[in-house]
Amino acid sequence: MTEYIIEAKNVDLKYKFIQSLNFRNSLFQTFRKGSKKESRSKTVHALKDLTFKIEKGKTIGLIGGNGAGKSTLLRIFANVYEPDSGEMLIHTDSVSLLALGAGFQNDLSGIDNIYLNAILLGFTKTQVDEKLDQIIEFAEVGEFIEAPLRTYSSGMRTKLAFSIASHIEPELLLIDEVFSVGDAKFKKKSDKKIRSLINENRTVIMVSHSLGVIEDLCDEVIWLDKGTIKEIGEAKAVVKRYREFMS
Repeated sequence: MTEYIIEAKNVDLKYKFIQSLNFRNSLFQTFRKGSKKESRSKTVHALKDLTFKIEKGKTIGLIGGNGAGKSTLLRIFANVYEPDSGEMLIHTDSVSLLALGAGFQNDLSGIDNIYLNAILLGFTKTQVDEKLDQIIEFAEVGEFIEAPLRTYSSGMRTKLAFSIASHIEPELLLIDEVFSVGDAKFKKKSDKKIRSLINENRTVIMVSHSLGVIEDLCDEVIWLDKGTIKEIGEAKAVVKRYREFMS
């Protein structure tokens, strides 16, 4: 019997944000007597009536153009966002989102952020203690591990985030566009680590604009287009049709 780690049914999500007037009009309004700065709201329909299932142990790629809803969907999986309607069932509490700065606190040191992220994933201090040296060594941030995260470069933050997520080894690992960050040596090391995680029958869902990475690492692909599912299927076949569509 097939075991699913994610089941989505009619998932819908809209963003509403305030859109200010352009700078020229805002400046003009400022000097008008008694005038008030105007703004207007805008609603973006990010995800539209999505229904699908993800089998446990699969590696899934999310592809689509900018604004397709890939990162939004990933954050629903991570319980960062909640859908406005529909049902998203995640059949595990062990979920980690690997993205630039996700879950980090800038005023805490690198070590403190390791413990914070791991504990939020449900791990005990003793479990983190056992992995701490491995995480620090893999991250390659040197003496900065004792420094506040606000002093880190984006590359250092990503290295630390990757090291935490990959060594804590969650049941569901979510990866959002981190393959191109870091030097050549770290890219090679992180690629090897991702492959080892995949080979351990873990469920991995990744967003990447590198279609070669998606083809190489993923079993299946979900192709999103303007918030809707255009196609779900075997990775190489769907990527081929996506390339044809985009050409």
